[in-house]
Amino acid sequence: MYNFKLQPSTTKMTTAESASAEYDQLKQRIHGKLIGKLDLSKVGDLQGDVFKREIRGVVEMLCDGESNLLNRSERDRLVEEILDETFGLGPLELLLKDPTISDILINGPKNIYCERGGKMEKTNVVFRDNAHLLQIIDRIVSKVGRRVDETCPMVDARLEDGSRVNAIIPPLALDGAAMSIRRFGSNPLKLEDLLNYKAFTPEMVMLLEGAMKARLNIVISGGTGSGKTTLLNTLSSFISNEDRIVTIEDAAEIQLQQDHVVRLETRPPNIEGKGAVSATDLVKNCLRMRPERIIIGECRGPETLDMLQAMNTGHEGSLTTTHANTPRDCIARMETMIMMSGFDLPVKAMRTQIASAVDLVVQANRLQGGPRKITRITEICGMENETIVMQDIFKFEKQGVDENGRAKGRFICTGVRPKCMEKLEAMGIKLPASIFRERVMMED
Repeated sequence: MYNFKLQPSTTKMTTAESASAEYDQLKQRIHGKLIGKLDLSKVGDLQGDVFKREIRGVVEMLCDGESNLLNRSERDRLVEEILDETFGLGPLELLLKDPTISDILINGPKNIYCERGGKMEKTNVVFRDNAHLLQIIDRIVSKVGRRVDETCPMVDARLEDGSRVNAIIPPLALDGAAMSIRRFGSNPLKLEDLLNYKAFTPEMVMLLEGAMKARLNIVISGGTGSGKTTLLNTLSSFISNEDRIVTIEDAAEIQLQQDHVVRLETRPPNIEGKGAVSATDLVKNCLRMRPERIIIGECRGPETLDMLQAMNTGHEGSLTTTHANTPRDCIARMETMIMMSGFDLPVKAMRTQIASAVDLVVQANRLQGGPRKITRITEICGMENETIVMQDIFKFEKQGVDENGRAKGRFICTGVRPKCMEKLEAMGIKLPASIFRERVMMED
């Protein structure tokens, strides 16, 4: 009548939890002793591998004094975890060392997910408690001169490798602190990688390369995680090394290879609510810095109007990104962001500004199953009454999913010869007429 078989399972679980708690306590004791032994005034004198070898020796000596119950493998693991806890980002170091992970999503101290190969999966990595997670978040944001506390519970930051970080803590996050990390490794994806992944076709690259060299203004549109920043970095590789480029970002993540680059970053308000520097402030200031091209990491507010005015007043060849699902939605969103600037502009005036400033909208999308594609390259042709006229040059047509649940489809050339070809040819850039012939270019 009674299920007595449940008892051994419960005992086993309790034993496992007890062993885990004992291991955590051992790690905390050794970590505490290490901090006590460190002469922080001399830490800066030791560099790189020498410093790590010295600290590793101290940790191993402390392990010898604390426990003889660990085998060699467990001891090595303990040493690595203590070093990560002391000088790294604690439990996150294990995930950050994995190059196949593109996103790390933390929902409280015990629920950590990652995206690998376009699929989300839960990891075995955990923090001790919410205080431990808050300590790691504070370590990340303090390195870039930012803070997170009850008066400022949301923060954008970045890691040393350029990965983007967003964190939100209680009381806004109800189940413990939450953090998302968008990985941008030290070796970002290059043009060849994106071609191999079939994110776009060689014909599309030829047009985009010509557009960048001819100094057309381009807006990259897409949803969260669609690859906008990666695409922006790729397009920026076509910019001449002689151009003076000013970048403006909330959290610096654009990785330009040119020499003449000035990087600007917004600043949140201080603890007194003062001293904030917005993207709008930086755009206005950068116009006095004699930029030849302006790159805004993302237009999300009033700075959109200033960016469009800059594009219209001699700063051609500029780039920005924005969140939208289609090129037409991108235009509507830009209109909304112009309204946020506080100027009561007529609809026709706003659309005229956009039509005269932006040459191409490049739409990026993250499709079902994880693949990221340029789904449209759309040209803005001008105004017709109060409507902005747009035409698709290339597009991706979805045709279902494969056996792995990944979206599949084909890239199509619409057969439209872009009006901007006149600008390209005036700059001495000639593209073969055949690349605009109506056809299916590639099937995926």
